[in-house]
Amino acid sequence: MRVLFAGVPGIGHLFPLVPLARAMRELGHEVAVASMDGGEAVAAAGMPYLPIAPGVDWRKVIREAGRTRRPDLMQRVVESNSADREAFVPLAAHVNSDVADAVVELATQWRPDLVVYDYQFPVALLAATRLGVPAVQHDLGFVRTPKLRALMLAEMADTFARHGIDRLPEPADIIDLAPPSMAGDERYGRSLRPVSYNGEDQLPAHLAAPADRPRVAVTLGTVPPKTDGLTRLERVIAAAADIDAEFVLATGDLDLGTLDTLPDNVRACGWVPWRALLDTCSAAIHHGGGSTALGALDAGIPQLVLPDGSDRFINADAVRARGAGLRATAEDIGPALLDRLLTDADLTRAAREVSTEIATMPSPTAVAEHLTRLTR
Repeated sequence: MRVLFAGVPGIGHLFPLVPLARAMRELGHEVAVASMDGGEAVAAAGMPYLPIAPGVDWRKVIREAGRTRRPDLMQRVVESNSADREAFVPLAAHVNSDVADAVVELATQWRPDLVVYDYQFPVALLAATRLGVPAVQHDLGFVRTPKLRALMLAEMADTFARHGIDRLPEPADIIDLAPPSMAGDERYGRSLRPVSYNGEDQLPAHLAAPADRPRVAVTLGTVPPKTDGLTRLERVIAAAADIDAEFVLATGDLDLGTLDTLPDNVRACGWVPWRALLDTCSAAIHHGGGSTALGALDAGIPQLVLPDGSDRFINADAVRARGAGLRATAEDIGPALLDRLLTDADLTRAAREVSTEIATMPSPTAVAEHLTRLTR
């Protein structure tokens, strides 16, 4: 069987697809991953990468669509820094529509028997419908997607009709990574254990060794610092100087040259595998990315979430509501907040409860075996 995975060109969208894609491959199926410019990093997972519409920039098309087609949605997106998902996701539908012909052509040439797609990339659902094969929607983090999918497909109705599909289709199944106790009242689809994929790098030896005092992992992800600056990181560093713990800044290729000299208990480590780092830590501080939060929950450690836009408020609220972490703004950050993160026994207990829950969720192999039956 041939299985095509497709998604938005970003690590936060494509890396969560990798565990299921690898499980499919381990069952003997042929697998490929398709995305637009910017998604090439997923090729490091060892699967064929199929580029879609080279030269088309996902973010530029969204901005242009907001300016010329749906300025009403764009105003809401700008005002909320994309946190208004009922505005942003329908706007992203226009990128899907713009690359529809390219996706259909790619799928027609590759001939998948099954398509698995990131929920913000329903053009793959269109292509699967054209080919008459099942498509499975893969959700991310804690976002509840049924209403968002309806809004997105409605925005693409003309594109579906242009491809001969007059009745908007539904996916054959939905993959949900949210632990059931954190899914709220809106539970649906098929649970999948959120197994982390953070690339192929190994944890450096100096981090793999046990720390001589509590260690805290800190990241702001790959996108927020480039658009929102370093204010939250600066405040974390300043507060960390008063805490008896080691703080590891997993900041990728972010330029920290504008920061003052780091305190002795803070070190910048660039790119490191987040989930492996968490196994050496007592707590985590991050921006609220879905995979980032799920990694900390899987590790069973409390987390301080500093959301700033996109779906990160949703993820932060889910963590806080479960009691497994704290949500704060830059202005809230201080030694007292970091001390609570490291010493509040209730936070640690809830985080460990979710970790135990995650371990009981269906594995990628179990879900892969189920999905193969959709094609019979």
